[in-house]
Amino acid sequence: MNLIEDPLRGVGRAWTDAYLHTARLVTHGATSALAMLGRPVLHWERTGSGPPVLLITGLGLSGGAWWRTVPVLSRELGVITFDNRGVGRSRALLHAYTTEAMADDARVVLDAAEVEHAHVYGISLGGMVAQQLALRHPERVRSLVLGATHAGGPQLIRPDGDVIAFLRHRLAMRHEEAAWGSVPFNYSDHVREEHPERIAEDIRQRLSHPFPVQAYRAQMWAGALHDCSDWLDRITAPTLVVHGSEDRMIPVENGRLIAERIPNAELLELEGTGHLYPTEEPAVDQRITKFLLEH
Repeated sequence: MNLIEDPLRGVGRAWTDAYLHTARLVTHGATSALAMLGRPVLHWERTGSGPPVLLITGLGLSGGAWWRTVPVLSRELGVITFDNRGVGRSRALLHAYTTEAMADDARVVLDAAEVEHAHVYGISLGGMVAQQLALRHPERVRSLVLGATHAGGPQLIRPDGDVIAFLRHRLAMRHEEAAWGSVPFNYSDHVREEHPERIAEDIRQRLSHPFPVQAYRAQMWAGALHDCSDWLDRITAPTLVVHGSEDRMIPVENGRLIAERIPNAELLELEGTGHLYPTEEPAVDQRITKFLLEH
């Protein structure tokens, strides 16, 4: 288990800067000065070797949600996954969440893993965090994959009314009810009809890592307030935008807009797939691996 120790954020810029520069791995008895502060914040794991790639998950999901993707990418890359704040084995913080703060968390994970710069792949909310990471810490981002995400701002294409109604009532549902209730919005009709076993596997994995309602609400708020729309042209990392054409949660027009705004970005539009495209189109992981190795 890899844990990064919390230096009590909010007590001053000097503390924050020291944290970002000196946070280190705490595992198997190895500690740093910061370890004495206790209160672990972020859990992370590394799989495989080779050029490092940091994976950033979506709303309410632990790093384990990448269980389909990690075995493929780790054949040729060193894959780093982590639980976003408040999810899985990472402690929930009491102050408000923003995608900017979550991007700083991602930077701390890179520091703890002793990785100077990495490929970064974020999906959904994780894609928003990845945008912020590329803008706030460009020297740490070797290349960027933005999956099923949006940039916010006035040109944001919102989901349909049924999706909005589900998200509004999601917090009042039991975990299992919410997981199954999200299926029509996360998966295309095709995979629901032809491969229901894949969806069932996803749901089982999700239910094995339940999350606190407060953390889900805070992450949802971070996504709602996310806005990088005026800054996309400042992203310098080679970028691949991946989006399913039948995504109901974050309509594909948002991915097209990101690809238009980021200089020299490539767009991989997956015909007939929904929001959680790694489940629907497993071959996409090989395409993403190819892109990462080219950069």
